[in-house]
Amino acid sequence: MRRATPNLKFIDLFCGIGGFRIAAESCGAECVFSSDIDPYCQEAYFANFGERPAGDITKIDPRIIPDHDILLAGFPCQPFSIIGAGRGFRDTRGTLFFNVAEILKQKRPRAFVLENVKQLAGHDRGRAIRRIVRELEALGYNTSWHVLNALDFGLPQKRERVLIVGLRDDDREFDWHFPKTPMRPLTEILEPKVPRKYFASKEIVEKRRAAHRAAGKPMIWHENKAGNVSSYPYSCALRAAASYNYLLLDGKRRLTPREMLRLQGFPDTYKIVTADAQTRKQAGNSVPVALVRAVLGRVIERLSQPVPSRYDNASTRLAA
Repeated sequence: MRRATPNLKFIDLFCGIGGFRIAAESCGAECVFSSDIDPYCQEAYFANFGERPAGDITKIDPRIIPDHDILLAGFPCQPFSIIGAGRGFRDTRGTLFFNVAEILKQKRPRAFVLENVKQLAGHDRGRAIRRIVRELEALGYNTSWHVLNALDFGLPQKRERVLIVGLRDDDREFDWHFPKTPMRPLTEILEPKVPRKYFASKEIVEKRRAAHRAAGKPMIWHENKAGNVSSYPYSCALRAAASYNYLLLDGKRRLTPREMLRLQGFPDTYKIVTADAQTRKQAGNSVPVALVRAVLGRVIERLSQPVPSRYDNASTRLAA
């Protein structure tokens, strides 16, 4: 029997502005390395965690990365997104997964948690996710994945993400069943007073109102690529590039950067240090903190449990 060591350490790859880190630290784990290529994300990360992430992961030798227990990575989602071109592994950003795999091969952490868009599950008729799982299992990790929705973890945002979990030297099935948390109402997310600059023009408001009538307030109105307008008491998934224009509160105004961060589960103590456009992009690329916290908590719980050896199981069968 083997027990997990206390004070679990993690690395935060493609860390963005630190959603994974907030979740992991709330579970008692310690960050020993972070990396992101975006200088504006680096600025925000430094302001909030006192650490400037290393840059381009493709230029970092895995051997210099500190030893760690858990690897966390929200590897770039654009190659698999319905908003992007959907090129998958043909996109250079898609191949960044293999940098993650190389770090796992070199450093051999006890577990990993990876995050990506829901579309990864069906990309190339499921071949992409199957290839990823094969690569990870070939490295000796018991790997499973599931699509989870931020709405089920209390956040008022319909954000479906693929979570991939791997555990080394642990053949037990990972439990993907989580209790649903009541959704935080929009009234707790919205700022009571916002500057005039966030309000849409009269022409946009009139166009939206001509196309749609909401069932109540507050509602976030969503216009899709075809121009159809719908409204919900929660937000559709934030996007890095377009959320500012396709989401309007009650058909009138755009969401503020702080509201977008709240939709992702970032605390109000999180410092906003970049321009609005950059913060909106950062929020759209971030992970839902409550969702990944639930998954990480379960991973850490597993690492803290005794793991029966395969030989113990074999001995039990022989004795029977």
